[in-house]
Amino acid sequence: MVASWWSRARLGIFVHWTPASVPGWAPPHVPAAELPAAGRRAPLGWTPYAEWYENSLRFPGSPAAAHHRATYGTRPYTDFGHDFEDGLATWDPAAWARSFREAGAGYAVLVTKHHDGFCLWPSETDNPHRTGWHTTRDVVGEFAEAVRAEGLRFGVYYSGGLDWTFDDRPIGTAADMFSAVPRGGYPAYADAQLRELIRRYHPDILWNDIAWPASAAEIRSLTDYYRFTVPHGVVNDRLLPYAPHWRALRLPVARSLYNWWDRRTVAQGEGFVPRTPPAFDFRTPEYARYTGSDPYEITRGIDHSFGYNRNSPPDAFIGREALTSLVRSTAADGGNLLLNVGPRGEDATIPAEQRLRLEWLAEDAAVRAEEEARPEEKARESPSR
Repeated sequence: MVASWWSRARLGIFVHWTPASVPGWAPPHVPAAELPAAGRRAPLGWTPYAEWYENSLRFPGSPAAAHHRATYGTRPYTDFGHDFEDGLATWDPAAWARSFREAGAGYAVLVTKHHDGFCLWPSETDNPHRTGWHTTRDVVGEFAEAVRAEGLRFGVYYSGGLDWTFDDRPIGTAADMFSAVPRGGYPAYADAQLRELIRRYHPDILWNDIAWPASAAEIRSLTDYYRFTVPHGVVNDRLLPYAPHWRALRLPVARSLYNWWDRRTVAQGEGFVPRTPPAFDFRTPEYARYTGSDPYEITRGIDHSFGYNRNSPPDAFIGREALTSLVRSTAADGGNLLLNVGPRGEDATIPAEQRLRLEWLAEDAAVRAEEEARPEEKARESPSR
């Protein structure tokens, strides 16, 4: 059973903020069903998820690659890490946390390491492939302190399934993605980093992504350590154990069959529901509704990306009525909404379109607070009989 504090939260804020937030660019959303018809047999190379920018650059014909050539020439992706670090000079974590609390959030989850392998804390676990590929400032610690000071719970996202500093082959499809889960020294590296995050920050939420590069037994060891360290903590549903047959997905026939199966299992609409791992506390449908009986958390961006995308057209952003309806209907159904903000990488600010949505939520939260207070006021005003 999931922790009661999580069930009561109803709204959480997700923060995707990586070196990819510096270029902050991805093509507009195209429904997945239309990508093959448009000749794009590698849909993840055309993804509207701006946080996948480094992977998109590996497809020379992709919109992101064309944009990069026109804007940055031959500048390597790794240079954006320096720009990201410089942008931290104007970061105000307390202001972020205050806006999250005013929006009615009960928790906030920070991406501590996305697929590009860049860490938002000075990790004691050295990356053997990219020296210094992390912030010198303890962004994770400062974020945790700020949101907890506002009364929110704190969660860490960690990309356990992918790390492009360990395996940088282009990922165009779901089969490519699972075949690219790194092996060699990566399982020990990921285990050490996640244990480090648990030990240093005691996160209330452990939010893994894609899969885990080790066996079910090793996952149990990791989650046992987490639950011992944070007894009230909760774990999401993406700690999928590594399967040796994933390596076969590099073969054309296996790749084709898996991608066919994956398309059939994608949820109706834009998003998907992850495969069910052996152990979890709550499900995480992405840009999708959930119809199962488990505790769940819908996760989505304010537009069609998680990372900041300066190329998002106005109609890509969720409208006020749709946002209000999503928050209320999800809560009424007993689920949570994990709404993502994607700050800019160059100056650590939340873009205006995203701030506006947080302000809408804050106004709605204030109205709900007034409505909930009225019965108590009436009860105090009524004469006793």
